[in-house]
Amino acid sequence: MKIVLIGYMGSGKSSVGKKLAEVLNVPFKDIDLEIENEQGSSIPDIFLNKGEVYFRKVENSILKKILSQDGNFVLATGGGTPCYADSMSFMTEQENVVTIFLKTPLTILSDRLFLEKENRPLLSHIKTPKALNDFIRKHLFERAFYYNQATEIVDNSEENIDEMVKKIVMKLF
Repeated sequence: MKIVLIGYMGSGKSSVGKKLAEVLNVPFKDIDLEIENEQGSSIPDIFLNKGEVYFRKVENSILKKILSQDGNFVLATGGGTPCYADSMSFMTEQENVVTIFLKTPLTILSDRLFLEKENRPLLSHIKTPKALNDFIRKHLFERAFYYNQATEIVDNSEENIDEMVKKIVMKLF
């Protein structure tokens, strides 16, 4: 089974994904790292030098490449991955692919992302916690259509990675 974690940036896809892969004894893949390796540049540099449209095209191409690979694994996507091109429909139409939406409350996302916004290309221009909260709320509204198409939705109010992994394993097996 290929387990694909989706959700807003800061929802814990990479952290939960690494632990989930460890528990299931399967490889962990992170689409952002795959993009950086293929492009030879960091995500912020790609956004800065080539723009978001270019980034989204590369992201979609790499998503398809990863999901066409044989074997079982856990994949952490970017927050916008399911929302562009045909990415979400591609994921849901694949055999042996389960998508899991890590549904994280706005307050938790805001708290996490304000501390690391300088490393997030879409957030680096935001100056105040209220402005960040408003930005995330708008994005969550726009992206909910895609996120809610996931095979499973897991409440990520818990900040404990082990508890999140247990919830996912219980839903899947």
